[in-house]
Amino acid sequence: MDGFDYQFFIEVLVGGLLSGVMYSLVAIGFVLIYKTSGVLNFAQGAMLLFAALTFVSLVERGFPSVLAFGVTLGIMVILAIGIERAVLRPLVNKPPMTLFMATLGLSYMIEGIAQLIWGTQVHGLDLGIDDTPFEVYGVLISTFDLFAAGVAGLLVIVLTAFFRFTRVGLAFRAVADDQFAAYATGLRLPRIWAIVWTAAGVVALVAGLLWGGGWACSFPCRWSC
Repeated sequence: MDGFDYQFFIEVLVGGLLSGVMYSLVAIGFVLIYKTSGVLNFAQGAMLLFAALTFVSLVERGFPSVLAFGVTLGIMVILAIGIERAVLRPLVNKPPMTLFMATLGLSYMIEGIAQLIWGTQVHGLDLGIDDTPFEVYGVLISTFDLFAAGVAGLLVIVLTAFFRFTRVGLAFRAVADDQFAAYATGLRLPRIWAIVWTAAGVVALVAGLLWGGGWACSFPCRWSC
């Protein structure tokens, strides 16, 4: 086809695939909670926002990045466990519509709390990763996109190994397969739910940092913006 820019097409394709890998981090948070508790957590996106906003606000207040990450991680663990115990545990075995409305309302609440604490101004999140593109057969590929995809892939591998080779992971799988059977064998469902919400909070933190730090310039844009 005359006038068709194959190089630009490949750049768009590669950028879209790498972006899709980061979307998988959000999907992991949804799946973790849904498979173990049957709750479709519409607040996962708000948790991602809360994590990223907390981290960047702490850094802007002079916290070293490592310390800010540790503090944010602790806050996300507390938030996740608090949500499970205060909001969703009392709604166990309620109709799906009730759970849907609860998580939807929770999403707005988390967003409001985040803005109340940290403000509504726009923040710039710099993870210290150079986004200078490198060229492969004439195709420009974002360094940050590759880094983010690598982190996402590593997280998937870690979670897979966790579910296959640890006692807690096997308990997760048992609860996901049949909650009543798992409860009958002596598994403590509230403990499992608390752990899985904690895992979802950690995933939200990682996803929030990657998304927040990834788009200083839309890809692909020929790296001229």
